[in-house]
Amino acid sequence: MSGQDDLAQRKRALRNRVRAVRDALTPEERARRSEAAATNLFALPEMDGASTVMTFWSFGSEVDTGPIIRRLANEGRPVVLPRVEGRTIVAVTYRPGDPVTEASFGAMEPTDGDVLPPEAVDVVVAPGLAFDRLGYRVGYGGGFYDRFLRRTGPDAVTVGLCFAVQVVDEVPHRRGDRPMDLVVTDEGVIRCR
Repeated sequence: MSGQDDLAQRKRALRNRVRAVRDALTPEERARRSEAAATNLFALPEMDGASTVMTFWSFGSEVDTGPIIRRLANEGRPVVLPRVEGRTIVAVTYRPGDPVTEASFGAMEPTDGDVLPPEAVDVVVAPGLAFDRLGYRVGYGGGFYDRFLRRTGPDAVTVGLCFAVQVVDEVPHRRGDRPMDLVVTDEGVIRCR
């Protein structure tokens, strides 16, 4: 088995294991933990100075980002959500109530809105199935965020958002993978750099 095949197999096993743990949280636990994670996110000094924040539309058993999106909009900050276009994601402005469509994987994406260049985003709040304390993440396997993050500005802050049960000892990664700057959970903040 090649090193690449071994890495893919280890990531797949980690995805399955962590997804099962996350899916096992009750809806009440997820709601309580989501609220705590949002509180920790907004307590970050990096969020104070951020004028443009890209977050994601949660689905399934992910941290509920609905309150995060609404709070950013209520504060008058441009909210940006990802939209898949081909093999990449683009940053699209969004206001609560704007039209959305369901992506093939289950999340909602803005139908309209202005597409911003990646370097216009100050903070990227990214989903993932697993994160480690060094900031490495395992997503859903498409590499969309990896490609997007390579195009953000040098001062953009990257934040992995998840439940504490999704933080693992080590995420398999390859040389060149860009770790998150921070991982925010319901139990606190991990500063990775």
